[in-house]
Amino acid sequence: MIRNTIFILVFYFGLIFLLVLFIPSLILPQYLVTLGGKFLGYWTGFCLKYIMLTKIEIKGVDNISSNQKYFVASSHQSIFETFFLQTIFDNPVFILKKELTRIPLFGWYLKKMGCISIDRNKISKENLNFSEEVGKVIKNTNKILIIFPQGTRKSFDDRSKFKKGFSRIYNDLNIACLPVAINSGRVWPKRGKLISNQRITVSILNMLPPGIEQNELANQVEQNIYNELDKNS
Repeated sequence: MIRNTIFILVFYFGLIFLLVLFIPSLILPQYLVTLGGKFLGYWTGFCLKYIMLTKIEIKGVDNISSNQKYFVASSHQSIFETFFLQTIFDNPVFILKKELTRIPLFGWYLKKMGCISIDRNKISKENLNFSEEVGKVIKNTNKILIIFPQGTRKSFDDRSKFKKGFSRIYNDLNIACLPVAINSGRVWPKRGKLISNQRITVSILNMLPPGIEQNELANQVEQNIYNELDKNS
């Protein structure tokens, strides 16, 4: 209980401090906001390691490619991956729910990073232009697109079907997909207290090349991620 309280106080104090510190980056080149996001990722790992005594293991770094276009499809169990993945992938841009961009200051950084927002369960002009916006990121920049096919944070033992939208990106843009399995819900659940003395495993799985049939791709990503989570449960 005390450890959990200390973590919340220290982590969010650091979060607010970094948000305020990097305010000038909102009117400066975009790479400075990206640098701030990387600092936040390292801060997240630091707090978990030294306050919650969490071991963070990263597997499969060799599966990250530097010579082809790809996007990341990651499991989503806590806010850990939202921050920490920025320490692994350079120039990341997230697909996220629109309400996050409305948070004062934090939402401004998301927009500056070029994150693509969508209204969940709603047909809108922005959602209809979703593929076009993603295409601009993939084709015209060196950014790495990160999407959470589960749509929202799930419990560590949830094995519900992935949403199919991510496979449309793969199909429309003819790029590779890099699945990532993260069991962060074991430590930092969507609801309830954090759990100390646990391990978070970030598993970067084998790259899936372009050309796989869209539905088959969706099934492969889901199965590969869930199989890896089962190993680390």
